[in-house]
Amino acid sequence: MTERKPPGVSFESFVDRQIREAEARGEFEKLPGWGKPMASLDAPYDELWWIRGKMHREGFSSLPPALALRKEAEDALETARAARSERQVRAVLTEVNEKIAAALRMPPPGPPLNLTEFDIEAVLAEWRAARPS
Repeated sequence: MTERKPPGVSFESFVDRQIREAEARGEFEKLPGWGKPMASLDAPYDELWWIRGKMHREGFSSLPPALALRKEAEDALETARAARSERQVRAVLTEVNEKIAAALRMPPPGPPLNLTEFDIEAVLAEWRAARPS
């Protein structure tokens, strides 16, 4: 908005006019999420919603690094078990194993890591056994 409010016009009517004109030009159509319900509409109210959103967008975690890596390892194991091919299982576990190895060489601050690298062949054997023939 580069137009300034003219003197003698109430702020509310000035804003209402700008919204009405923008709506007539179609500037509110095809916005991201247009016509879709808000994702957090049914979620319970969280006073810190904006902080959590900012941290998520910036790639920060509210967990200490050791706990975040434990969570990532659990998620990677679930992803590997749900993978469609052996190549995907190997890729997911190799990536998380590299992070675990780095953390074992230089432990992150916080609680103990209590992790070991995944045995990819053992997980693959479980994955094969769980697949229908």
